[in-house]
Amino acid sequence: MGNHVYHARYLDLLEAARGEFFRGLGFPLLSLQEQDAVFPVIECQLQYKAPARYDDRLEIYVWITELAGVRLGFSYRILNQAEELLVEGTTRHVCTGMAGKPKRLPKDLIEALRPHLRIVEKQPQ
Repeated sequence: MGNHVYHARYLDLLEAARGEFFRGLGFPLLSLQEQDAVFPVIECQLQYKAPARYDDRLEIYVWITELAGVRLGFSYRILNQAEELLVEGTTRHVCTGMAGKPKRLPKDLIEALRPHLRIVEKQPQ
C-alpha cells in the first residue's frame, strides 16, 4: 500500500549491503561463520529522509565507523536513482562465536576492514 517501501524493510536492505560489503572484501559471511565468527546487531538507528518508491533503483553506501576488540560499527546512506538521500543509518555489532560468546574480531578481517574505517563526528543540529 502507498507505493513506498515499508520502514522496517530498510534493515533487510542494510543487512544485504553488509553481506555484499564483506563478500567484496573476500570474506563472505558464510566463510566467517565456518570460522566461528558471526556479527549480531546490538544497536541500530535509521533516519528516514524520503520514501523509496516501488521500482526505484537504490544505491547503498556502507563504511566502517568502529573497529575495536569485539565491536564493529557501520554507517549507511541509501539514495535513489535521482541521487536523493532516502535513509541514513548506523548499526553496531559484536563479534561472537556460534555459541554466542563474544570474541575478538579475526585479525585478517580487521586488516581488510581498516582501509574502510571512517570516523565521522556528529554535527550540531
